[in-house]
Amino acid sequence: MRIHHLNLGSMREIDSPDGRPSARAVCHALLVETPAAGLVLVEAGLGLHDVAEPGESLDREWRELVEPVLAPAETAVRQVAALGYDPADVRHIVLTHLDVDHSGGLPDFPQARVHVTEAELKDALAQAPNRRYRPSHWAHGPRWETYQDTGTRWLGVDGVRPLAGLPEEDFLLVPLDGHTRGHAGVAVRDGGRWLLHAGDAYFYAGELEPAPRPHPLMDIVQQSAQVDEERRLSSQAVLRSLKHDHGVAVFSAHDPWELSEY
Repeated sequence: MRIHHLNLGSMREIDSPDGRPSARAVCHALLVETPAAGLVLVEAGLGLHDVAEPGESLDREWRELVEPVLAPAETAVRQVAALGYDPADVRHIVLTHLDVDHSGGLPDFPQARVHVTEAELKDALAQAPNRRYRPSHWAHGPRWETYQDTGTRWLGVDGVRPLAGLPEEDFLLVPLDGHTRGHAGVAVRDGGRWLLHAGDAYFYAGELEPAPRPHPLMDIVQQSAQVDEERRLSSQAVLRSLKHDHGVAVFSAHDPWELSEY
């Protein structure tokens, strides 16, 4: 499989705690070419409607806090086309959760099967509309594929699930709740190693160091957005083990310096 690392929505500029140049926060996503299942998008970022009509699609307080750039060229559908593919070939979209900056691109791929945990979808439908969940992102009636938190054990982690319609040896859904009740990571095999998109289970790479080192501003954001701090920190401990004990290449959704490494 060929894997592309994309930024599906630049946001406000943040300083680096370790002396690197400041950078805009990102919406790190993957586009995966598969031999038999077409194109697979991991995360949907912000979509064309968000960019064209932010006052209608995005919460005002969220826009003031996040300062999204709202560039059409950064949307998934435009980047898929720029890479020379037909957006209709995106057959699967796998989401870590349904927050606005992770699900905004769903309407741009109306025929795709959308994979998300059952708990996440239930919470989103019950709570929307609010700053976090925007009903316009699923008003087109996505082809949902939902998953409960039961499954097999993978690298010491329980409840890991293969994804319907995708090769189970290459794609896995990994429970990582705390940021939301149904938050999950998405594991993708990259040759001889695993990549793990951890979504918003952490916001800055320093949090996964043996002696965790959070980003001052991004830590405030993630603490204000969490639904369960104990479970969020437990999920970070899982990620720390996967990275340092099992050699999994772990990255999060919004750290721009992590994205630059790929």
